[in-house]
Amino acid sequence: MALLRGVREKIKKAVKAKKEKVMRKISASRTKRKEPQKQERKEVFGIQELAIEKSKFSTPVAVKATRVMPQELPAGYGVDRIVIQVRDSWWLHSYWEVISATWDKLKRELREAFFNAKKIIRVYDVSHIVFDGKNAHRFFDIEVGLDTTSWYIDTGSPGRSWCVDIGLLLGDGRFITIARSNVVYTPLAGPSWITDEEWMVPEEMFARLYGMGFGFGKSSPVGKAWQERMRRALFSGIFSSPGIASAASPVKKAIKERKFWLAVNTELIVYGATEPDAKVLVQGKEIKLRPDGTFSLRYALPDGKQVIPVRGIAADGLEEKTITPIVNKETK
Repeated sequence: MALLRGVREKIKKAVKAKKEKVMRKISASRTKRKEPQKQERKEVFGIQELAIEKSKFSTPVAVKATRVMPQELPAGYGVDRIVIQVRDSWWLHSYWEVISATWDKLKRELREAFFNAKKIIRVYDVSHIVFDGKNAHRFFDIEVGLDTTSWYIDTGSPGRSWCVDIGLLLGDGRFITIARSNVVYTPLAGPSWITDEEWMVPEEMFARLYGMGFGFGKSSPVGKAWQERMRRALFSGIFSSPGIASAASPVKKAIKERKFWLAVNTELIVYGATEPDAKVLVQGKEIKLRPDGTFSLRYALPDGKQVIPVRGIAADGLEEKTITPIVNKETK
């Protein structure tokens, strides 16, 4: 019996020792796992602290906007509209858009009449009036194709105001307006007939301007005797009488000593038109065009041959054209 108790005690001690050894290993492994975690948290926390500390004194960096490449214009804008613009004194350019929903609506409403109708642009002369659709001075129609979206219009009358409708002309003569354009004005094809009676040129300026026109100078083709005679006439006031008031000051009076006298002079007006962005040179000097591309110049016209080359150059420089008026004047 005593022997059995001794064996049991040894077995218990051995089991207990083994358990303690296993527990120590487990405890040691847990400790090793926890230490790196603590250390890792400290490092992360340190980085955050450093980032916050730096941000206190940092300067924000401007972010550059991303460049957006230009895209093509859309084929349409989803509304019924027509627009006209002036090309020159005689011609207009028009463009329009009619959406498919409008065509479908007209088909349902007109039925068979729709397929027999003509698509036209109706051009109204609305000069000096407030246009209400019925009070135009006159109008004319231009038939256009179903798929057409632009058209050049020959108005036949410069110096007028115009408005254009896009619509359908039915077989019975009825016109259905789909869209109405803006109103534009075509410029005159020549110089204005309106004169300002109060316009006046000082004597000294008149003499200088007309002196250049008469050819005063060393290289002048006009004889010296004629130059001297004209210079005396200019500066003596002979051209300042009411007989030619449109060319000089209207306030000057004729010389009392001369009961009858006669003086005749001539001027030359050169005018034309081209593309608004073109370049125009007259006698080698570039002139300024009006916004619509028209221009006009006024010259004194002495006796002899006057050659006035007018050269037009396209904006891209690929095309150019020269027209040379030649004027011969002889005074008898």
